[in-house]
Amino acid sequence: MPNSPLKPFSLWKHLNKLRWLSLSVVFLMLLLIPTIHLYQTYIAAHAYDLLAPGEKQFYDAMENLTRPFVSDPEKQLDAVKGNTWSGTFWSFQLSDPLAVIGQIASGLKIFWPFLLTALLPVLLTAIFGRFFCGWICPATLLYELNTNLAAILQKAGFRTGRRQFDLRLKYIVLILGLVVAMASGSVVFAAIYPPAVIGREIYYAIALGGFGSGIVYFLITLLFDLLVARRGFCRYLCPGGALYSLIGRYRMFRIKRIVESCNDCAKCTAICEFGLDPLRDDFGQECNNCCACIAVCPTDAMTFYISPKDIAFQGPGQLGQLYRRQAQEEQTSHAPS
Repeated sequence: MPNSPLKPFSLWKHLNKLRWLSLSVVFLMLLLIPTIHLYQTYIAAHAYDLLAPGEKQFYDAMENLTRPFVSDPEKQLDAVKGNTWSGTFWSFQLSDPLAVIGQIASGLKIFWPFLLTALLPVLLTAIFGRFFCGWICPATLLYELNTNLAAILQKAGFRTGRRQFDLRLKYIVLILGLVVAMASGSVVFAAIYPPAVIGREIYYAIALGGFGSGIVYFLITLLFDLLVARRGFCRYLCPGGALYSLIGRYRMFRIKRIVESCNDCAKCTAICEFGLDPLRDDFGQECNNCCACIAVCPTDAMTFYISPKDIAFQGPGQLGQLYRRQAQEEQTSHAPS
């Protein structure tokens, strides 16, 4: 007979909501930073009377919003600058590890101050795995909304992409990007990496009044996910995803299935956008700890644990029919004739 079902820490069930909040805050910051920069530009120009009516309205609105917090917005609003590619937060600079290795490859030398800005993200990735992809990446917010759109289209009778490719493709993209960077002296990742593209395009739209060509590229990635493969770009083509997967291969913070509480409903596997199989304890280095499987589990059979590797397949859930049938067969086989 199965043991009494275990229960995970109650907070884990709500982590997916916290993750959506984190993604939303990051996206709002990408909108706010260029807005503040534009306001600071108007202040520095000392040309309020020369502004167009719409620009004056924007200036007045920003002045009213910032007045309670700062006395010198031209300088004091510089606390947060940049984007998820590389940014400054109250004099503390952080950079995406992909930006750093791209710069090293293109310049064929190490710029140590820039390298140090990636140490914290690398350390966090070594502990939590591909968490940047699930909790911070601004593209993730749009890609997951795109997945919701795909679900609506499916219910309406439209066919969406379900093709599968070799997960090693993104590692090839990462290697080719480094080779091209070394040969050309250009950080090519900035042109194809969705977080960098989105941060740049949002800045163009707000500060310069229009999108650049990168928006077309990003829309193509959305169509690829919608029509070809579910979360296809992140799973098969993203060089940043490849790098984070490698760094976080032996991450310490992992999700595991509580086999005593599992009823084999397979909702965890169905909801996983990265094509993993939590029902069979198959997470691997691709898992971004998004917690969707924890949130959807009806029996609270998912939790976190500390280990550098996944647990091997534990067998069917002990609340499921297969486990009960196997237990009955085992009892019958051991019963006296």
